[in-house]
Amino acid sequence: MTYTYKTKGTCAAEIIIDMDESSIIREVRFIGGCKGNTQGVAALVKGMKAEEVIGRVSGIRCGFKPTSCPDQLATALKKMLEEK
Repeated sequence: MTYTYKTKGTCAAEIIIDMDESSIIREVRFIGGCKGNTQGVAALVKGMKAEEVIGRVSGIRCGFKPTSCPDQLATALKKMLEEK
């Protein structure tokens, strides 16, 4: 299942997630954002269960912003699991 999420409040404009039927993340691509950071997050979550990623990155803030790219990834994964 591939899902595209339009982010809110971050430099990245969207996140494209590919997840299998067991909720294992196959690939994550951030469109925009801090390239090194978003590539790092994408590499680290590859092969993880969506629920574990949500638990680890939900609520992370970027500076004074109320959200971050990892937090937006958690939001996208929650929506993806709801639609599953």
